[in-house]
Amino acid sequence: MRMEIQKHWERLKKISNLSDKQLQVSYTQTLSRLKFINEEIIPVETWLASELITKEIDIDDTDFVALTKFLKATLWTGDKVLYNGLKRLEFKKILNTAELLALRTIKREK
Repeated sequence: MRMEIQKHWERLKKISNLSDKQLQVSYTQTLSRLKFINEEIIPVETWLASELITKEIDIDDTDFVALTKFLKATLWTGDKVLYNGLKRLEFKKILNTAELLALRTIKREK
């Protein structure tokens, strides 16, 4: 995730309208609240299955799919190519931001 954020740093600055310094502070605060999982504990079978899923979408996203499968979690992504590709393959455990916000609204109404 750290590499992914760094890869999109300039875009994040533009979208957030934050200076480098402000974005760095936000980045540091966000990282302090996250627990990173060592990818080495993900079984090889999970990596291979995830690679089969992502090979026709974006092989660079294999780690996100593998971690999602390993944790039996739901992947939240703003990557339209990944989202659409996984939906096309009927990967059930994926949400985009609009879907996540809709779920949040439904839960608030209850």
